[in-house]
Amino acid sequence: MALGTPGFPETTVDIIGAAHDAMRAGKNQYVFPPGDLRLRERIAAALPVPSDPETELTVTVGGTEALFLALHTFIDPGDEVVLLDPGYEQFRSTVAFAGGVPRHVPLHAPDWRFDPDELAAAFTARTRVVLLNSPGNPTGRVLTRQELGQIAKLAERWDSTVICDEVYSGFVFDGREYLSIAQVPGLAERSVLVGSLSKSHAISGWRLGFLRADATRTAAMRRVQEITTNGAPGPLQLAVGHAADAADTQAASQEMGRRRDFALEIFTGLGMKISPPEGGCFLLADIGPLTGGRGDGRSFTLELLDATGVVVVPAAPSFADPGRGAQYVRIAFNRQFELLYEVERRVRGFRPSGQ
Repeated sequence: MALGTPGFPETTVDIIGAAHDAMRAGKNQYVFPPGDLRLRERIAAALPVPSDPETELTVTVGGTEALFLALHTFIDPGDEVVLLDPGYEQFRSTVAFAGGVPRHVPLHAPDWRFDPDELAAAFTARTRVVLLNSPGNPTGRVLTRQELGQIAKLAERWDSTVICDEVYSGFVFDGREYLSIAQVPGLAERSVLVGSLSKSHAISGWRLGFLRADATRTAAMRRVQEITTNGAPGPLQLAVGHAADAADTQAASQEMGRRRDFALEIFTGLGMKISPPEGGCFLLADIGPLTGGRGDGRSFTLELLDATGVVVVPAAPSFADPGRGAQYVRIAFNRQFELLYEVERRVRGFRPSGQ
């Protein structure tokens, strides 16, 4: 239950067969660096706003390279990047690798929302990028239209590019309609959307992601791509572009939501305090009620592993100040129900030492 590697959904037989066929047919050499056009056309058709696959979409080596390209394109050493905290820990390391200076905006428990005044205070004349993640890892927050509107006003005022990691956009719960930054006035014209096929198509090992931005920003990011990877794996792009059916996002959300509900039942039943995630595939669980406020995420994780064989991860690395996240663990629930039933059986009755 530690990593986000998909146990659900499953990789389709058609995609695997198409990759095999492409390799057998000799499609094993370089492809056009921005990506196979058929795949870009499929991605464009799935996006919530019109997107030109020729000039506004770039296939990348996973969402990881997409993030790398975007940050190395839009910030120089010393430039500032506004980040929501807690957040995906790789954000901070990638900002640092690009020479950026993070400006953290705290998300406040239990519902993990930001204070508009604290958000505004994070912007300065050096702010070049706002880096978002919705649905969020590890919080499960889906940013609302009002929140995105507040960010848009600040980004316009300070002339900042807004990058949003939307890799979990296919998994939103409780009847919510996902809102991309590319749909929000004030953000759309300065937006860079980071996407991935890893979770939606259960092909995280294939390393296929993408960037969506206006033609000018796309051209700049493609220049950075040319001197890094120079393109994602050719036969795997061909396989998805030619064989992948359009994802049924509503059905996927419903099925993932069922897994969320069961995981919540399991771990709140142990005594953890968890705000139900609005999207994504993670629970951010406060173990304080279970440990009497004396435990920390790392020791709890090791004790749970030793006692039950169930693995979760300490959430402290997701916080800019690890002490602020000491009493939290992150739990992945994108799993098959058979595994979740086994987790329920194993953790039933577990209590940390001293409880």
